[in-house]
Amino acid sequence: MNAPLYAALVLAARTVPVLPLRAGKVPFGNCPTCRGNACGGRPNMKTPGPCRCTRICHAWAAATTDPAVLASAAWAGPWREAQALAYHPGGAELTVVDLDNADAVSWARDALPATRTVATTRGEHWIYQGAMQSANAVRPGVDIKSRMSYARWLGPGSGAMTCLPTAVRALVEREETTPARGEVVSSSGRTEWDRSVATGCRHTERFVRTGLERGLALVRARPESGAGSQAFGVAQFLAAQHTACPGPCGLEELGWQVVAAAVSVGVPEPYARRAVTNGLNGTPAPGRAS
Repeated sequence: MNAPLYAALVLAARTVPVLPLRAGKVPFGNCPTCRGNACGGRPNMKTPGPCRCTRICHAWAAATTDPAVLASAAWAGPWREAQALAYHPGGAELTVVDLDNADAVSWARDALPATRTVATTRGEHWIYQGAMQSANAVRPGVDIKSRMSYARWLGPGSGAMTCLPTAVRALVEREETTPARGEVVSSSGRTEWDRSVATGCRHTERFVRTGLERGLALVRARPESGAGSQAFGVAQFLAAQHTACPGPCGLEELGWQVVAAAVSVGVPEPYARRAVTNGLNGTPAPGRAS
């Protein structure tokens, strides 16, 4: 048994979902059947319905505590090629504050409660008990890794683990209230929904457009505060209308229109994109308790 697999089985026995990482410290790619989430994805991925693929697909969503899966023939190849081990913090009810450099570590020591720390190549991981929304670049050199994310396993670390504090949750929450008028939504793809991207939708175009326009109106009606949370709710509602459709339904295009509406009333684009993506995926809203 190789070292990453052995460590994975030890962590899994402690109810920490794990997965191997390939060269470059990234997850193994999806198999042909799952590429582009054609299979429907695993829970909380882009489209409803669990993936029944036995291979290690869908990155963080493939992380598991099942020793039979970890030691299965389908995972044997990835373990042989594994360059590192990762875990899904949110699946273990944990949050990792990834401090990428010395300045970020210095900031954390001044601003955050002490907790278990793990040394990394360039900085530290601060691990708190409790799960929350993940977010990148919440401040210079600081990422939050919890739900819908993975973190490298670099050892158990040292120090007593502290409950997830409000100060960490606020790193994500505060983005909604930051003035950002005049920002332009950047998208390299289509941003307008039409029937050409919804060939598998069972609803009429009028039904879809009516629901979308009502949702956009709700977002635009929150110019002072709360537009990001409203965008999450609208995206969640829109996704729920299409759970029985064979798909595709053009949810990504609908989502971009919700993002644009949120940005138009002052929500920073990164926050708007995360809120809408989480709404479409059925993930808890940013800042809500797990």
